[in-house]
Amino acid sequence: MRAWQVEALSDPGRMRLAELPVPTPAHDQYLVKVEAAGLNFLDTLAIKGRYQTKPALPFTPGVEVVGTIVSGEGAGTRVACATPAGRFGGFAEYALVPHAEAMPIASDVAPGAALALRGNYPTSLYALRHAGRLQAGETLLVHAGAGGVGSAAVQLGKLMGARVIATAGSAAKRDACLTLGADATINYTDARWVDEVRKLAPQGVDVIYDPVGGDIGAQSVRCLAFGARLLVVGFASGALTALPANRLLLANASAVGVLWGEVRKREPALARQLGEEIQGWYLSGRIRPLEASVFDFEDAPAALAALERRQTSGKAILLLRR
Repeated sequence: MRAWQVEALSDPGRMRLAELPVPTPAHDQYLVKVEAAGLNFLDTLAIKGRYQTKPALPFTPGVEVVGTIVSGEGAGTRVACATPAGRFGGFAEYALVPHAEAMPIASDVAPGAALALRGNYPTSLYALRHAGRLQAGETLLVHAGAGGVGSAAVQLGKLMGARVIATAGSAAKRDACLTLGADATINYTDARWVDEVRKLAPQGVDVIYDPVGGDIGAQSVRCLAFGARLLVVGFASGALTALPANRLLLANASAVGVLWGEVRKREPALARQLGEEIQGWYLSGRIRPLEASVFDFEDAPAALAALERRQTSGKAILLLRR
């Protein structure tokens, strides 16, 4: 099979397209013929050796796929799933996935939507409901509102009855946020973006959903209302968030980390419940993922570069055309 391989950690990260044996599943795994692999910011970090876990070299990036189980029990079932924790392996024509991570998905669901429903939406629902305790009538600020998890947070925030302010770096992405239901949008590349938030929410915002990190995360504490919750969802900027603790103190606010992979591992029943809830909302038409940013499998390096430069919207995927 063809698979992208990282043979040495470097900055910028490098991969090569290699021919590898088709992997053999363990007793608790499926072998999946990959239709599409999800692109995530952690992939851009992993190939440089900057992610929190470092798989043994050489390795194949990619932590989620949509495809068809090809052997054993369940053969022929289309699934959206995560690869084994810490193992990666998604940027390949065949991938191993744990039984517990395989979510059946209908044949008429586009691959980008399938991956968004598997990962982005449950992540955002857990973040807003469980970590952020978002209440109807509160104000929610969503950074990178046209991205994978951000676009999900905008829609779910509206479904939960919040007033949603979304930030994005281009006019087209801000328009996409408005289409998703955002009440207002702000350009977070403008140095005055915090002032714009304060104009829209003079008393501050109640919940901040931040998958960007870096300076955006650090400046976000200036937007907090009294008793607010800042959700640290990721570091798409490539830099960790150095939070000024005095701002949290003055606002009696809290910063809460959100790592969906750990929730899936530690609370599988809750993860299944949230996934089923998201599926129900999708089937009833209450949520609609943004159109995916699709790249050919052969263009994986360029796709990761586009993701890192924040030139994608919605779920970004590698599509295997056969």
